[in-house]
Amino acid sequence: MDTFPQLLVIDEVSELTRIPVATLRYWRHQGTGPKAARLGGRLVYRKSEVIDWVNAAFESAA
Repeated sequence: MDTFPQLLVIDEVSELTRIPVATLRYWRHQGTGPKAARLGGRLVYRKSEVIDWVNAAFESAA
């Protein structure tokens, strides 16, 4: 049985990363930032994708 990924709404991603919601929305419009999807009309992010995106930013900065 597959484990279901933990999903976050944009406010939770903002709180987790300390990036303003408006910035996350802009980055999504630009095609940058963590991957997101619409489920039932709601924008959600996989927590694992957000963590991978943050880790990749640190790896490219080194």
